[in-house]
Amino acid sequence: MTAHVPAATLTAYASGDLGADDAMAWPVEAHLENCPRCQDRLAELVTGPVQEILAVARTAVLAESRSGPRPARRRRLRRLSYRWLSPSVIPWALVTLIAVAAAFLLDEAFSARSSVVLLLAPVAPLSGLAVAWSRRWDPAWETVSGTARAGLDLLLRRTVVILLTVLPLLAVVGWRVGANPALWLLPCLTFTAAALLLGGLIGVSRAAALIGAAWMLAVALPALVMVRLPVLVQPESLRGWAVAAVALAGLVVLRAGDHRQHAGRN
Repeated sequence: MTAHVPAATLTAYASGDLGADDAMAWPVEAHLENCPRCQDRLAELVTGPVQEILAVARTAVLAESRSGPRPARRRRLRRLSYRWLSPSVIPWALVTLIAVAAAFLLDEAFSARSSVVLLLAPVAPLSGLAVAWSRRWDPAWETVSGTARAGLDLLLRRTVVILLTVLPLLAVVGWRVGANPALWLLPCLTFTAAALLLGGLIGVSRAAALIGAAWMLAVALPALVMVRLPVLVQPESLRGWAVAAVALAGLVVLRAGDHRQHAGRN
């Protein structure tokens, strides 16, 4: 409804003749939300008892706002945590720390076998992505998913937090086992970008689970069984990982619109 509400329709709405199931009720209400002129006309049509109720309510609200306690100020650190972090990431960070530590101990104890650290590194952030944007694990899911920042913007913020948690752990462990930093860093970034890209189509939680399971079944487990490090985590694969990481990151930005309906797919 772009024109003003007709007088007869506005009168019927003010008197309650337009019920909730009336086809004209919704467009009238939608128009009234943004039209001050029709709002003034409606106020003139409201009956005396309704005006008295509104006046009493307005007086009570103003009195409460003046006499009530001052609104509590949010601490800056807490505000930042709401923008960047989901509470569900904290348990995940502890589990990830234990997993990376276990991989390091296995590499130290069985140095002749395939490096568990290098095989774990590509999928280390994926479980965090699945948890950080999941309605099952985030207690504030309904509130967050209904905000304007519930798309790629918020997803990238939480991804940064996850990477800042995982990468230092991998850096320390990789240094202790003597691994080339690029051998764990590039696959880690590539898989993160792949999860974000595929997550725009099927949901990040599903994408992370799918990519992680495919890597573990197709690459990690066979490498551990055959006691041979696969080509994908050897120095000659670095150029391919670098190209894949840059290409996937670019596609994530180009396909940012896929995450506008992100909330409904997780």
